[in-house]
Amino acid sequence: MAENIRREMWLHRLFLVGVWLKGLMGGIQTIGGSVLLLVDSHWITAAAVYITHPELAEDPHDALSLFLRHSATSLASGSKTFAAVYLFVHGLIKLLLVAGLMRRKLWSYPASLWVLGAFVAYQLNRYVATRSPWLLILTAIDVAVIALVWHEWRHRVKHGFEPAVAATP
Repeated sequence: MAENIRREMWLHRLFLVGVWLKGLMGGIQTIGGSVLLLVDSHWITAAAVYITHPELAEDPHDALSLFLRHSATSLASGSKTFAAVYLFVHGLIKLLLVAGLMRRKLWSYPASLWVLGAFVAYQLNRYVATRSPWLLILTAIDVAVIALVWHEWRHRVKHGFEPAVAATP
């Protein structure tokens, strides 16, 4: 019994960390998408060249520097608007869901599962087309948070910890 309580407390803390990270990522994505819409494509490429130049001068095959330059070039070559709008919308939706989850609103659990599941499907589809490792990273984080939200939702429904349900007339 005590072991089960410790496990649930650990999973709840992990859920809270995951949700806070989603909120942080949502805020960063919203701000990043906004900035990306406002910044000139040539500036992005120039900034990537400036940042990576010292490392590439030392090691012309540095994987991270080459990846950053390639990513900047991809953005400059036409996917900038898509990336900006995607980041902005993705971030706003995450912020809304995080607000609901942190307030323990019952609607936010299934909504989060559906939305994050749709993001995962879309990101995997985009990954097949682009092979962008960023999409795999976002997808892995989304899958982990989906599992935590699912567990938390089941636990809340089973044990009746939803204050909004008790307060409804």
